[in-house]
Amino acid sequence: MAPLPPPEALAPAYAHCDALVREGDKDRWLAALFAPADRRGDLLALAAFNLEIASVRDRVSEPLPGEVRLQWWRDVLTGEGRGDVSAHPVAAAVLDVVGRHNLPIKPLMDLIEARVFDLYDDPMPSVADLEGYGGETSGALMQMGALVLAGGDDPRTGELAGHAGMAYALTGLVRSLGLHASRGQVYVPAEMLAGEGITRDDVVAGRSSTAILRVRDAMVAMASRHGAAAESLARAADRRTVAAFVPLATVMPRLKRLGSLDNPFMPPPDVSQWRLQWAMWRFARRFGRA
Repeated sequence: MAPLPPPEALAPAYAHCDALVREGDKDRWLAALFAPADRRGDLLALAAFNLEIASVRDRVSEPLPGEVRLQWWRDVLTGEGRGDVSAHPVAAAVLDVVGRHNLPIKPLMDLIEARVFDLYDDPMPSVADLEGYGGETSGALMQMGALVLAGGDDPRTGELAGHAGMAYALTGLVRSLGLHASRGQVYVPAEMLAGEGITRDDVVAGRSSTAILRVRDAMVAMASRHGAAAESLARAADRRTVAAFVPLATVMPRLKRLGSLDNPFMPPPDVSQWRLQWAMWRFARRFGRA
């Protein structure tokens, strides 16, 4: 049975999500355009939820208030939210999406838990931890989008989401290396830094060196491997889910730019918008055809 459409009373909440994602997450806003019209609002509600969680660090001056905000979102998902939760447009929309599509709560709860790391200035311990972070953030969002678009529990889609999410998340983290360092955040695994004799203080201070360039190149290569694995899996995935994975199309164009920069802490110039949109269109045509 197809999910019911969102109730008319929630139209303002969905419009809010649309505007929020269009302004704060252009990749996912554009990706939603490749979904059927009756599913776009659902994808944008999930993307808006992700934006709310990802931006908590930017809204607080220390970790404790951030923990409180994340706990509020946990309570929203478990039905324990205090006050009129429906007054928050993103909360109202995402709860509606979860209910109409009978989505599992655990991936959203795991996404919140992964973002606790963002509140603190500890370095990412290991590559395994980084892959877990990417899978529970970008990967979970892609998997939830796939469930909205096609339903069911396709193990191929789950594996695809893991690789695609890691490729997309890792690309974003490498592009934001300088920004994160300026805020005391280090997403480069400590084991990779130690292997090159680099300390957390070196990263936070923005000290460019041949060693940190080797680490940057290793992370770019890791993102490329996950991206290639995802594209291979996309060939066998349910065609209806393609819009959930369209952001993957932006990975390789951006990685090519990153590999040519001499200072990994400098903000990299992004690929032109029209090139990114063209890459998304080609991806949708390639993997979305029956």
